[in-house]
Amino acid sequence: MSSGIMGIGVSGLQAYQRGLSVTGHNISNAATEGYSRQRMELSARNPQLGVNGYFGTGVQVSGVNRVFDQFVENQLRSATSASQQSSVLYDYSRRVDSLLANPDSGLAPALQSFFAAVQDVSNDPTSNAARQMLVSEGASLADRFRFIDERLEEQRGLINGQIGATVTEINSLAQALADVNQSIVATVGRGGAMPNDLLDQRDTLVRELAERVNVSVSEQDDGALNIFIGNGQSLVLGSRASSLTTGAFGEDPRQVSVGFQSGSSTVDISRFMTGGRLGALLEVRGSVLDTAQDSLGLTAVGLARTFNEQHMLGQDLNGALGGEFFREPRVQVLGSGTGALPEVEVVDVGSLTAGEYRLRYQGGAWELRSLPEGKRVPDFADVGLAIGTAGLDEGETFLIRPTRTAARQVATEIRNPAELAAASPLTAAAAAANGGNAVVRSVQAVDRDSLVVPSAGAPAVVAFDGSGYTIDGAPATTRESAVGTVVQGSGWELILKGTPVSGDRFEVAVNAGGVGDNRNALALAGLQTERVLAGGTASLEGSYNTLISEVGTRTRQAQVASEAQGRLLEEARAQRESVSGVNLDEEAANLLRYQQAYQAAAQVIAVTNTLFDTLLGAVRR
Repeated sequence: MSSGIMGIGVSGLQAYQRGLSVTGHNISNAATEGYSRQRMELSARNPQLGVNGYFGTGVQVSGVNRVFDQFVENQLRSATSASQQSSVLYDYSRRVDSLLANPDSGLAPALQSFFAAVQDVSNDPTSNAARQMLVSEGASLADRFRFIDERLEEQRGLINGQIGATVTEINSLAQALADVNQSIVATVGRGGAMPNDLLDQRDTLVRELAERVNVSVSEQDDGALNIFIGNGQSLVLGSRASSLTTGAFGEDPRQVSVGFQSGSSTVDISRFMTGGRLGALLEVRGSVLDTAQDSLGLTAVGLARTFNEQHMLGQDLNGALGGEFFREPRVQVLGSGTGALPEVEVVDVGSLTAGEYRLRYQGGAWELRSLPEGKRVPDFADVGLAIGTAGLDEGETFLIRPTRTAARQVATEIRNPAELAAASPLTAAAAAANGGNAVVRSVQAVDRDSLVVPSAGAPAVVAFDGSGYTIDGAPATTRESAVGTVVQGSGWELILKGTPVSGDRFEVAVNAGGVGDNRNALALAGLQTERVLAGGTASLEGSYNTLISEVGTRTRQAQVASEAQGRLLEEARAQRESVSGVNLDEEAANLLRYQQAYQAAAQVIAVTNTLFDTLLGAVRR
């Protein structure tokens, strides 16, 4: 009987000593990130059968479990990934937005200053100071295009570096998780009980991984976790970790992509990477930086092409036709091999779009598809491009970016103010003997390639023969417009207003001595508001303002998402803390309770000792 009491007392001492140890462990880790409080589970020992029934034999520790809710942990992991993604996306979007919308360094003030200088030349085409200012503002505008593009390229370089660093961190965390998995499996195999601290360590590693990329988790029967990313790539399988890598896996050698190593091959999985820092970096590069550079380049191409076309239809102070004012950007073409590249040229800026395309040989013909959606372009001209495919290797694919690098290529070609073509190269006048009331409304060059400027001594004669117009005796092509009758000549158009009679004549000749003429300068100034882009729906300034609006909207959405996800993350952390966090007041109460129970168990042993002594004394007598 005494031995039984002794055993009961010892079992209590051992149990509550371990209870004190568990409580002390909780208290010591109250501030440890990711720690889940542990709770000792007690159960009665199997009773012994006596003469008068079953008698208890004491207490035993049935387990030390961590207080943990897998559903809460899953919520915290998802909130961590979403919050990190929103935060990084907002951070980089805000930088791009600040660059584009800056009232001092943005493109809008430079465009306004440039066209204001064009307007000054139209007001006084003989002013050398106004002409010199236009040349300077043109150079400043080109510098502004390059400045903005360089800042965007700096952000691209920073993002590429961050992608590489994040992939390195993911690989390190994956290996750490594989090592912890191995330790957990070995520990469970030896003792059967779950190693609580190792489980906490693993959950913390999974959350750290979720900060970098979205993950899905499944648990094996042996206690190991399998970690999957992307569209099902296995990053960690038990004690084996796979590796991600970065490199240029497409046509662009500067485009850092994420690859998954599978055996001896590497698969580009960038498009599947979502969530966390890595997902945000890939998203901001594709949806913000690429869009910004493409749209900025579209404005640059539109400005260079339309301004050049109009400038080349004018006449400078030397009486010569105008040349190119801006250097026109070239289309970026990248190939998958080392063969010849297609000749790609922008033929219509009105149809041109800000984006990229992939050209490949498909079904016996070269096929163009827009990226990333992969929509087929029926005709190259539908997107404003002419593509020469002769001599291309049919096994290659080509990446075509009409506007991606355009902003950095823009430059002014004119240095001499006298070369500014502010005047029109043509003049027209009605013959004095005309009997009708038709008058010359305007005459202008419309096509530089086919333009023939009649000399002053041999003007082109436009005559009305009663049924229609002729030019130098040959029937002329005409059309009616809101401003009058348009007579089409060799690269020029004459607009007449009124009703002619048979025999009326109009002469078109070179604008000799037209130093003070400002007709072409007015046409150049009108390009500021003329809708020349997006199928005739957007002006140059309007196109850039649309870009600012899109990036601003994107930034605002990212800010709202970042704030909302931040709050959700705090709520998820608080929920986990309420379930698994250490409550020091509760642990202090447990400490006191286990201490008192320990002392009581010790008193049981002391009583047992007294009983032994009494029994021994009685026997000696």
